[in-house]
Amino acid sequence: MNSMKIRRTAIAVAAAVALPFSLAACSDSGNDTKAAAPAAEATEASTPSEAAMTDDQPFGPACAGVPKEGAGSFEGMAKDPVATAASNNPALSTLVTAVKQAGLVDTLNSAENITVFAPTNEAFAKIPKADLDKVLADKATLTKILTYHVVGQKLTPEQLENGSFETLQKGMITTKGSGEEYTVNDVSKVVCGNVKTANANVYIVDTVLMPK
Repeated sequence: MNSMKIRRTAIAVAAAVALPFSLAACSDSGNDTKAAAPAAEATEASTPSEAAMTDDQPFGPACAGVPKEGAGSFEGMAKDPVATAASNNPALSTLVTAVKQAGLVDTLNSAENITVFAPTNEAFAKIPKADLDKVLADKATLTKILTYHVVGQKLTPEQLENGSFETLQKGMITTKGSGEEYTVNDVSKVVCGNVKTANANVYIVDTVLMPK
């Protein structure tokens, strides 16, 4: 009898000692689960904002040729008005020359909230040299062509998906596309889009737009 009582007492003591450890283990496991959940939620919550930042960046194959630093970089151009910003981008030197010839530097720099479809040097090179020289020498014609590349509002890429916009020249341009591929008037491709300057959104294009 005494031996049975001793055995029962030993079992009861062992159970009493084991119970707190088992409860503690359950409690720790629960805390780990609860701690992990907010961390996962925080990761999920940060994803949309990162995506939004990416969506607002310049895009297109020609963007790779933009200087990484200095006034001609994306960061540098964002600090200057559009004509000044373009003058710091080597790929737009012919456009800058044309803008100066037309006397439009101050007009573009002082305008607010505009979009400029900026032809590259290669775009101007598609025009026969004799014709280009003739246009550059004719201020009225040059002004008409250049102002046809400017819209009086800041256009987002989403607005270009299927859009029609009046230009400063009073003619209309149409845009189509999605993602990172857009065309203007079905002939000119955006090769570096959504470039920000202090007063404009710029879409660099591979063909000069000609008003009707």
